[in-house]
Amino acid sequence: MILTKAQYDEIAQCLVSVPPTRQSLRKLKQRFPSQSQATLLSIFSQEYQKHIKRTHAKHHTSEAIESYYQRYLNGVGENGAAPVLLELANEVDYAPSLMARIILERFLQEHEETPPSKSVINSMLRDPSQIPDGVLANQVYQCIVNDCCYGPLVDCIKHAIGHEHEVLLRDLLLEKNLSFLDEDQLRAKGYDKTPDFILQVPVAVEGHIIHWIESKASFGDECSHHAYLHDQFWSYWNSVCLYGSIKLGGLLWRTVMVSQRDFPYHEIFLICFVEPSCISTLRTPSWQRSSLRSLGQA
Repeated sequence: MILTKAQYDEIAQCLVSVPPTRQSLRKLKQRFPSQSQATLLSIFSQEYQKHIKRTHAKHHTSEAIESYYQRYLNGVGENGAAPVLLELANEVDYAPSLMARIILERFLQEHEETPPSKSVINSMLRDPSQIPDGVLANQVYQCIVNDCCYGPLVDCIKHAIGHEHEVLLRDLLLEKNLSFLDEDQLRAKGYDKTPDFILQVPVAVEGHIIHWIESKASFGDECSHHAYLHDQFWSYWNSVCLYGSIKLGGLLWRTVMVSQRDFPYHEIFLICFVEPSCISTLRTPSWQRSSLRSLGQA
């Protein structure tokens, strides 16, 4: 589905003063009943991530880290079972999983002889039972399961959704009897950055000739369009030059905000939702198929 700029702005404005909790998502759904839960969650997550990037630095000063750590120690000293870290994260408007990372790193610096590596921290966040302090392990666990925008649990869900959409897209291409190369096949040919699928025989979608398809299982706002254009799509376009003179690619989004003509370089990249009925292939007329069969028999 496509949202207008006004619809998107209305939703984004409602998110300004909303904490990143599941309760907030339920209220958002009540406020915008015509929008799907998946669309609202994706917008919610992306807007919150923009906010975190803007405020990230102030939470990582040495003064802030020491302040958070002392507040954590005082909190669990009074009641170790209370969600001290989660409440602290909500109070200072920071993602719970990122707050858990700050406190875990500070704890390990104090109790380990050598500074903890990034891989060790990530492993403990994925499996808090590895944390040597039981109280902190419980605090970190509470942060991870209650964070709907960051953390290893969210990363796992995003990966699963992305893989599901790629499988659905593959099934659609197979259903239409289209010839294509997937990412694994392209990497085997030496391509480092590849779209999800390159079509060996181009198809037409909404009147445009498509050579490759990239599926995105998230909300496509203007920021996302520009970021993906810079990080991925130009390299795809250059690679597909080897496959033919027409280099148009298709981008599939769960929900997009801008219209096709508002997207930068819309002459090269097509943003759309693909239903099986939208894909057109070149069909040989019946009389020509008969002639070809006759030639083959001869």
